[in-house]
Parts: sequence; C-alpha cells; structure tokens
Amino acid sequence: MTVTDMQNPSGAMARKMPPFRADHVGSLLRSKPLKEARARREKGEITAAQLKEVEDREIPKIIAKQEEIGLQLATDGEFRRSWWHFDYFGMLDGVEIVDIDHGIQFKGVETKPRAVKVTGKIGFSNHPMLEHFKFLKAHTKVMPKMTVPSPTVMHFRMEPNAIATGVYKNRDAIFEDLAAAYQKAVKAFYDAGCRYLQFDDTAWAYLCSHDELKKAKARGLDVDHLQDTYTWTINKALEAKPADMVITTHVCRGNFRSTWISSGGYEPVAQNLLMKCNYDGYFLEYDSERAGGFEPLRFLPKSKKIVVIGVVTSKTGKLENPTDIKRRIEEAAKIVPLEQLALSAQCGFASTEEGNVLAEEEQWAKLKMCVDISREVWG
Repeated sequence: MTVTDMQNPSGAMARKMPPFRADHVGSLLRSKPLKEARARREKGEITAAQLKEVEDREIPKIIAKQEEIGLQLATDGEFRRSWWHFDYFGMLDGVEIVDIDHGIQFKGVETKPRAVKVTGKIGFSNHPMLEHFKFLKAHTKVMPKMTVPSPTVMHFRMEPNAIATGVYKNRDAIFEDLAAAYQKAVKAFYDAGCRYLQFDDTAWAYLCSHDELKKAKARGLDVDHLQDTYTWTINKALEAKPADMVITTHVCRGNFRSTWISSGGYEPVAQNLLMKCNYDGYFLEYDSERAGGFEPLRFLPKSKKIVVIGVVTSKTGKLENPTDIKRRIEEAAKIVPLEQLALSAQCGFASTEEGNVLAEEEQWAKLKMCVDISREVWG
C-alpha cells in the first residue's frame, strides 16, 4: 500500500462514531483571559464565581473553533482544571490533594509539589465535573467528549504514606472501591448525556520504562503484578458501560510544558493493554523515537477497536509535513488494518494549566492538519 493508494475519496471508511478518523486527546492551551483570571483567583483578587464567569465565556469559543476546523468532537479543553488528573481525583469521595516536599520529575523540570491522600472510603457522588460535561454538551453541535484520569493513575502515583491510618490496609487494598467508584462515574456521565468518555493514563507508559519501574518499586509498588491488577480494575470499571457509549484511553508518556517522562516501546504492555483491556479505542503516542515502532500493535484484535496514532506532536509548534504523516499511517497500516486506525496529536496541548510551548494558532493548525489528512486517507 502506498500513500496514494491510501487516499479514499469515496468515504467508505469515514466514521460516524468515536473515536473519529481525526480526533484529539482533550486538553487545549488556556486562552489569555482565562490565564489572567486564574492568576487573579490564585492571588485572591477575584472569587470562584467570577472565575467561573470567565470560564463560561472562554469555553464556548474553543468549542466553536473545534467545530470550525472540522472536528467531529469537541472538549472543553479542560479549561476548568489546573491539572489533568489531580482536580478529578480531589473531587472523589475520600480523596484529597495535599502539598508534599516534591513534585513529579519531568526531563529538566518539576511540577508543583502535589499528591493524592486517601482520607476515607473512595467513592463517586455529586462530582463537579458532571456539570462541566453538561455545559460542554449544551454548547456544541458535535460529539461532546469528556476526559478523566484512569483509576490506574491514582494508584501508580500514590506515595508510600498516601493512605490515612485506619482507612485501608495499604495502597493495594483500594482497587475494589476504586473500580466501584469508576463504575458510578461511568453511569453518572452516561446519565448526563455522555457517549464519549476517555480514561487518560500514564501508568501503562511508565510500565514500558525501566527507569520508571525502578522508581515505582522504590515507592513500594508490586511492579511484577501491576499489569494484571490494572487490567482487572479497568475492566471492572468498564462493566458499567452501556452498549451505546464509547470509552477510550490515552496512554501518555508525560506532558508538562513540552517535556516528558517515559521512554520505551509498547511491547511490554501491548498484550494486556490491547487484547485484555476492554476499551473501544486507544490513543497511543508515536511522535518520537521514545515510543518505539508500530510492531506492538499486532496484539490489537481484529474487531471494532480503534488505535488512534499520535504521530503529530503537541510539544512543539512546527507543523509536520503531511506527506510524512501519511507515510507513518502507511507504516502502521502494515500491522493493523487501515479501518482500525485513526489520527491525532500525540497528547493534549495543556495537560496542566501552564500548557506546552507553542502558540494557540500553531495548536489549531496541527488539529486542522489532522482533519485534512484524515479526509484524504479515510474519506
């Protein structure tokens, strides 16, 4: 198959259900008015209600932009969050976000010193992000997509003292309650009208990295059995998924101010992740040599599952050559049937409120390129 052969003007492989042929992970660069408002809120110069007013004005603008460039989905850009994961975890029952003496170490930069603390029975009730989704759904004409961190992330990132005395025996004792909380989350988002939900997950990428496995072992995690435990937890959560709901995952290698954490191909986790986890689709990062080749995709079953290959980077503003992107799709199609592939940027553009090092117009140009290439390749 050649790049020319892949062009499909008939539209025979266009998708009406997510993940779409041109998709995106979720987070978007925060707009200038929002950044200014968040800074003022942090200083105590405006109230939470005044910050929400700014969010309510800015989010419809980025929803409209996603529609304008031709995407079949829209997110709220995670504009109401500071972190892609801590905001969600801190709103679960029995979970708090606390200050500690260190942040998460990326290549050459460290995040703010925050961590998860379990202070009671983990649960999901009255979660504020349900209202975030309802606002998104009310303001878009396309498929509203909601992103939440995977339950595996919460466990993998737990410090040794993350469980308050008398709550759970240890970190490994949380899995049943954590899975049950996610079952309630799936049902609650579905009842709110969500048909496209994504579990963002760094844990699987870190299980591909020798360095991160060593760090996890030093934190006291049972690294030899994490894959099986994580597969069980995810599948238990997904048991609550109705037939007309799509749940995907994004496997992230670290994305903070355009830096990264994990290196290593998907081979160590591919069988569990692609064959045994009951996701409908996978957003996999393939924008650098750190991700290895497409060979691990051979474990993807011939089914309705879709792999969205992230061969467009969200870390820099330079626009890729479309011919190069189509050649990467061609390479992947040697392993996985073309109808089981889709295209996206490798990650979100602002996993934290700081955002990656590129301009907003560069962000939109990359997403527009994904749309244009997808129409050439899949119709």
